[in-house]
Amino acid sequence: MKVSIKEFAPSWFASVMGTGALALASKAYSSRLPALDGLAEFLVYFNTLLFLVLLIPWLLRWMKHTENALKDLKHPVVCHFYGTIAVAMLVLSADYLFILKRTAIAKAFWIPGAVLTIFFALLIPYLMFVEKEIDLKSVTPAWFIPPVGLIVIPMSGAALISSFSGTAKEVAYAVNYFAWGAGFFLYLGLFAIVFFRFIRHEPMPCGMAPAVWINLGPIGAGTSTLYALVKASEFLTVKEPFFAFGLILWGFGVWWLAMAIIMTIYYIRKLNLPYSLAWWAFIFPLGAYVGATHNVGTAFGIGVIDGFGFALYWLLLTIWLVTGLKTVKHVLLE
Repeated sequence: MKVSIKEFAPSWFASVMGTGALALASKAYSSRLPALDGLAEFLVYFNTLLFLVLLIPWLLRWMKHTENALKDLKHPVVCHFYGTIAVAMLVLSADYLFILKRTAIAKAFWIPGAVLTIFFALLIPYLMFVEKEIDLKSVTPAWFIPPVGLIVIPMSGAALISSFSGTAKEVAYAVNYFAWGAGFFLYLGLFAIVFFRFIRHEPMPCGMAPAVWINLGPIGAGTSTLYALVKASEFLTVKEPFFAFGLILWGFGVWWLAMAIIMTIYYIRKLNLPYSLAWWAFIFPLGAYVGATHNVGTAFGIGVIDGFGFALYWLLLTIWLVTGLKTVKHVLLE
């Protein structure tokens, strides 16, 4: 894998999303294993450095190779990955807020991250709407990235509401609710299209196989951010129905987790699953779901669910290590 500015893939920021999700999951389960608290803090600093390193070629590509960057923006699959830079900023915001307790830095990442996320959530669907035709084979779970970005906005945004005052606080409430609502219902609409593609068309190419796991992103993040938003909403007097809905949404994730594992085994045995940058698609969705599992288990006091999340955490950590090592190997040696 030769990494050049001209061919720099926008999907590189999925590595920041995945690392940030692992950091948050580590912090969540440090209650069971205190050593994970130190790992979480290390991952925040490492992730910040990773983001800054990736930001340089991303910006240079737009300045020096604008034509190539625009070509990717008009591609029916690749365009969706442009949103990963914005989601990466939102995840870093959550890392700084919940792990390092740095509200100012968290806000500094959240504001531009939210603006960029909303921008891409409008731009990418617009570009798709004005296309003459999009082939069914171009439909993949990568289409969920813009909605996932919207759903992730309240991840730290909900907790940051209290740091604003006056009109700014009202705007923060509106942005967070708009983002969750728009993201969730966009996901439902796109899910129907992607599900139809799975049934109607041949399996995705081997290089896109990890994208099957992306479904866990909106499910996991949707559950966690709904809980965060409801808890932060002073005007809501009855909150239990929202928590119950989150439990139901989490339950759908159990089915999709099983299906993602089954499909991954299918690709390994029947087709092939060579390393590619797409392997990072395993990590953020699973990390989001691990976090949601912890939140659901804690909210309802169901130890079995929380224990299930702790078991999934080790799967998440293993996949992150394997993917990270393979990424470094390919960057340095090929």
